[in-house]
Amino acid sequence: MGSVIDDAPFTAFHARLAVACSGGPLLDGYILSIVGTALIGMNAELDLTTRDTQLIGAAALIGMFVGGALFGVLTDKIGREIMYTADLVVMGACSIASFWAESIWLIVILRFVLGMAVAADYPIATSLLGEWLPLKQRGTLLGFQIVAWYLGSVLAYVVGYLMLTFGGNGSWRWQLASGAVLCALFLIIRQSTAPESPRWLAQHGKQDKAAAMIEQYLHVRVDPATLVEAGEEGHPARHGSLRELFRPQYRKRTVFCCGFFLCQVAVLFAMLTFGPQILAAFGMPAGTWMDTLGTALISLVFLIGCLPAMRLIDTIGRRPTIVWCFGLMILPVLFIGLWPTMPTLLAFTMLLLYAFFCGGPNVLDWTYPNELFPTHIRATAVGFATSISRIGAALGTYLLPWSLDHLGMGPTFLFAAVVTAIGFVICLWGAPETKGRNLESAATVAA
Repeated sequence: MGSVIDDAPFTAFHARLAVACSGGPLLDGYILSIVGTALIGMNAELDLTTRDTQLIGAAALIGMFVGGALFGVLTDKIGREIMYTADLVVMGACSIASFWAESIWLIVILRFVLGMAVAADYPIATSLLGEWLPLKQRGTLLGFQIVAWYLGSVLAYVVGYLMLTFGGNGSWRWQLASGAVLCALFLIIRQSTAPESPRWLAQHGKQDKAAAMIEQYLHVRVDPATLVEAGEEGHPARHGSLRELFRPQYRKRTVFCCGFFLCQVAVLFAMLTFGPQILAAFGMPAGTWMDTLGTALISLVFLIGCLPAMRLIDTIGRRPTIVWCFGLMILPVLFIGLWPTMPTLLAFTMLLLYAFFCGGPNVLDWTYPNELFPTHIRATAVGFATSISRIGAALGTYLLPWSLDHLGMGPTFLFAAVVTAIGFVICLWGAPETKGRNLESAATVAA
């Protein structure tokens, strides 16, 4: 099967599937970022305490921790198709329900459920996409999923700015509810793409259905008997588990994928969620537009940084890209930590540099776990890596307001530099090279 899919010509089907699968990451970026602008109005209307702000900021990330670990395993057990659209329905329903929320705890609960639904989409959509993509486009289009995340984040800040400008602080309800529009859009798009992965079907004894699906979408006839992956013969119903991720052959890969992902997003999510507050602390006028648009620009540069990185992972390779980028990411946050009273424009430039250098790890967040694990535990690995990363994101988001209030800007960014340096060391130790290798070969661990 590997050669049939890996060597297939890139077609409009692959493009549609990539767009459809990008819905989850785009909604993640939107849902997690829109709360940053909504908090401006919520603070004014609900008189939030620092603790309330911490809980609202971290709730979705905690939900992602639970959802990633749970739904990754389920996706490998029952398939990609069953939950392919259900998660978007849940996201839309929670977004709409947020419009009528009157209590802090209801908002926190809704954000938690939203996080679970978003995390469910990562193992479903990225595994489905990775298992359909030709070899030459796999790195680029898996990397595109994080570009979609930043598109969602930029869109959230633009929408938030417009709603704050024209609707005032009371528009926070509309901001939280606006995610339902994107959910409806991607539900429509997903109806025209492949519902299931032929690799998963063949792995679970449904070779005839897998062959029919390959013929339908790739227009190639294959012998169903040839579709089981090498090394998987005799295990037609083999299921993955979290425990298997820590068996000797996969342990290093698991620690690497989880470790670099965690160190990256711990800083990144805190920066994006509380971007307006960070910029205000450096002297940028606080309010409803300058700090909000400043954070939107930082999100845009996060996105721009992904574009050369998508090229680099297929030219110089995955390992050099992630190692060099992590090393460069340390410098801007270290500089801010050592000089926390720097001029506003210089501080803003440092944040933009960090955002640009973050492109390498960003495009490999889901590329690496999809390439380094076989079909029967691929979604489990993606879900678990996402889940662990959200521990860092939740801690960073929860602790950042407290750290700014009690420790100040300098120690806060020095801690960010330490976390980023740990990620750099993890990449030096564990980052493998998978450039140019088909999916089965990349997932094979040398004896």
